Amino acid sequence: MAAACAAASASLSPPQSTAQRPAAQGRIVFPCASAGSRSRSLRLRPAGRRSPAIRSMPRANKAVVAALADPLKVMIAGAPASGKGTQCELIKTKFGLVHISAGDLLRAEIAAGSENGKQAKEFMEKGQLVPDEIVVNMVKERLLQPDAQENGWLLDGYPRSYSQAMALENLEIRPDIVILLEVPDELLVERVVGRRLDPVTGKIYHLKYSPPENEEIASRLTQRFDDTEEKVKLRLETYYQNLQSLLSTYEDLIVKPLKQINMMSAVMQIVILGHDI
Repeated sequence: MAAACAAASASLSPPQSTAQRPAAQGRIVFPCASAGSRSRSLRLRPAGRRSPAIRSMPRANKAVVAALADPLKVMIAGAPASGKGTQCELIKTKFGLVHISAGDLLRAEIAAGSENGKQAKEFMEKGQLVPDEIVVNMVKERLLQPDAQENGWLLDGYPRSYSQAMALENLEIRPDIVILLEVPDELLVERVVGRRLDPVTGKIYHLKYSPPENEEIASRLTQRFDDTEEKVKLRLETYYQNLQSLLSTYEDLIVKPLKQINMMSAVMQIVILGHDI
């Protein structure tokens, strides 16, 4: 009896000072909107792993992002002019994720006059999706570059079809969370038609909502070849044709920030805490 008591006492005693503390472990849980959906979570990273992008962040953001065992992988989806670019810029700046826009990759190919760019422009001018054989490898190569692998990525406007989503799945490229932005069609058309680009600074303006600061800037603004009312309506038609089959691929990962609240606050809350909005 005495021996049993001694053993029990020893098992309850605090560890000796020479014992090593185990590395912190745990998970950040992303609860799902519906009761029947599976919750999703991210493993926590032991202390010590810090990328240059994380080291330059404010302390409050480091505490969240540096805790992840694997770099955060986010997709943001929405119709043309739904605000993906604006939200991506804010998320990228705050969390150090690498922003990858399939549209920007394609436009760079078009500007360079490459064979892929010439083929892509033909489809984009018709409001159609660029064929998978052109865009899938382009996106895959960018996702696999060292900066995206180390810091995590924010994939903007891609995949846009079920076949593109399946191509990423086959490559074992899958996000931790998918943010879906929903905006009324009439507002989308107004945003697109009034959108202008400053070719000198790369800044995006809107003739009604964000006009240029002076006449000098206004005189040099350009309009994207597919930013016309006719083409945006074709693009919206294509977007809705592919949306449902695309969302079925990521059904358990999707969150939809409400339009009534500040979009940035919603997106940041999703990325930091994984709360339903």
